[in-house]
Amino acid sequence: MWCRLSGHFSPFVLDKPIWVCHSLSMKTTLMTIAKQIKSEAEAYAYMESMRWPDGPICPHCGSVEKHYFLTPKSGTARKTRTGSETQRRVWKCSTCRKQFSVTTGTVFHGSKVPLQTWLMVVYEMCANKNGIAAREIARKYGVAPKTAWFMTQRLREAMKRKAPGSLISGTVVIDETLIGGEPKNRHGYERGVGRQGYSEKTPIVTLVDKGTGEVRSQVVADVSGKTLRSVIAANCEMEQTTMHTDSWRAYKGIAPEMAGHEAVNHSEGEYVRGNVSTNACENFFSQLKRSIDGTHHHVSREHLGRYLSEFDFRYSTRKLSDSDRMARLFGQVHGRRLVYGG
Repeated sequence: MWCRLSGHFSPFVLDKPIWVCHSLSMKTTLMTIAKQIKSEAEAYAYMESMRWPDGPICPHCGSVEKHYFLTPKSGTARKTRTGSETQRRVWKCSTCRKQFSVTTGTVFHGSKVPLQTWLMVVYEMCANKNGIAAREIARKYGVAPKTAWFMTQRLREAMKRKAPGSLISGTVVIDETLIGGEPKNRHGYERGVGRQGYSEKTPIVTLVDKGTGEVRSQVVADVSGKTLRSVIAANCEMEQTTMHTDSWRAYKGIAPEMAGHEAVNHSEGEYVRGNVSTNACENFFSQLKRSIDGTHHHVSREHLGRYLSEFDFRYSTRKLSDSDRMARLFGQVHGRRLVYGG
């Protein structure tokens, strides 16, 4: 079995994805993954141990019965329909009798990028606090820029919180911010000359559960009371939630539906009052904006939601080790197919 404490495993037995812990002092790093996974077969077995720690699960029918590993005739590789060789590890369900692999029905399904490369990119996306740009992935791993961008988009899709998700309660910090550059910094023909109040900034709303540290962010059309209430209702048990906000007037209309409401008045220089503040959201916004500016440089409104999912995922799992964060992500990859341009 894969040892998440050490990040190390022994050479695998082809028909059994069993990994043996060797050293409690080793940590999972990009170098240890590169040294330990030297073939596609090992990459498949590695992912099996992360996705299926208790044994294979059929993606077609969900059966957890003992499935059959289809051993290649050559012992290492099998022929595909086109005649080429692949080291893809294939299983057969003992219930529905269909064949499957660890990538079937996941965000990796149908990808022609080697699984070894995918695992490296997964680690980079999980471990890099500021994220990683698609162009950097293209340079480091020798894939086309469009391929690198699509890979990161697939992983961001997997990082999304499952919907409909469970509602949070207790004390929740709520704040909103704008993402994007100032229109005054654009060329004149890009500013929308003559249009009053023109701005391409995109508003987002973020909720942070003070009890668990989980963060949930969402792109919104505006920060009116109606919009904020819909976001809060979709994420919180309103009658069991005390919200901590700033003094934005839209929250006052929502407060009667909540268990409680505490606010700090930034316009009067009040940022903390006892345990009341919006600092949890401000910290998240600071990291998000620095990363967008420094790593990605520009994110369109169309795709901002997926980038928020990425930063939400890393923030919510910030207390986990890199290998445990990878395991959490592998637990969310099923049933999230994404087509190019989608």
